[in-house]
This record gives sequence, C-alpha cells and structure tokens, in this order.
Amino acid sequence: MRGLKKGAAAVGLALLLGAPVAHAQGAQFSLGGGVGVPLGNFDDAASLGWHGLAAISFVPTGWPVGIQIDGSYQQFSLSDDFLGGDGLKTRLLQGTANVVFNFNTEPDATFRPYLIGGGGIYNDKVTGQDEVGEVVEGGRTNFGINAGAGFNFGAGGASLFVEGRFHNVFSGDESISGSNLQFIPITLGIRLGGGS
Repeated sequence: MRGLKKGAAAVGLALLLGAPVAHAQGAQFSLGGGVGVPLGNFDDAASLGWHGLAAISFVPTGWPVGIQIDGSYQQFSLSDDFLGGDGLKTRLLQGTANVVFNFNTEPDATFRPYLIGGGGIYNDKVTGQDEVGEVVEGGRTNFGINAGAGFNFGAGGASLFVEGRFHNVFSGDESISGSNLQFIPITLGIRLGGGS
C-alpha cells in the first residue's frame, strides 16, 4: 500500500510539472466523479458505488483520434450475505490507457460526442469483518478492458463532460463476481485546457 501511495504521488507530481508543456501541446486535464453501477454476478454482491477520476488527454490538431490516460478510485458496499460479513466494502484503484474518437463537429460547436476504449490495470481490495468478526482484508491486481461514450459541453479552455464506460476486469474470482468483475461508472466532470 505504501508503494501504491508513493506511485500515486509521483504521478500527481509529474502531471503538475508537465502541465505547462502539455497545455502548450493541446492537452486536456479532466477531473470528475459519479456513481458506479455493478453488473452481472457482481451486482448480486454489491450495491451502487461511487468513484472519482483524474485524466490527461491529447488530441492532435485536426485529428479525430487521440489518447487519454486516466486513474480512478471506485468503492462499492457489499451485501451482508457476502461472506456473512458486516460492513464489507470493495475498492478498486485503476489506471487505463485509452483511444478516444471524437465525432466530427463544427469548430465552434458546444456539444461534442466521443467514443473511448482501452485497457489497464485494476487493483481491487475487500475490507470489513466476516461472519465470525474477523477482519477481512485482501487484494489482487488484474488486467481489464473498458469501452464507452461521452459528450463534452462547452467551448474554449474549459468544458463539462458526461461519460459512461463499461469495465470488464479479468479477475477470475468466483467469490464476488463470477469469472470477471464488471461495472459501469457514470461520470460528470470538467475538462481544462486543450483550447477546444
């Protein structure tokens, strides 16, 4: 966990130090959050969750395709029936690299739809107490993929966005979610920079 915190701090510092250069190259910085919707077998064990997202994206001028690197924290409460526990939660830390396709719109359009998809690393950890009162704490890291769509609203150096993405984590954990962990975070946020 200590290594994960150091890694997150290093990424944050790199983003801050690289902001002036990235802004000059047309990069956008995004912050957002919203609800997480568990799917499939995961939905049987978890209730609606919440998440926060930070991202940096770059679309070359005149190109419809760009890239986005993002990190997110997700948390879901687990049913008391799961492991017979009490106050169980699962949290996911994830980092993904994605391709973004922006639909062709007028340069001064304030409504700009896009598609996004890619892959990344997901670390999930269950915490709480089991049926005999012992602390449950375990985590694992797996590869996953995601795909979704969104809309940017606004123009100039700042815009709002709404986005939904399907995530499939190849967890292989039968206890929580069956073969894969699946969920859809619905995000509302703001993008800064990029000049679009």
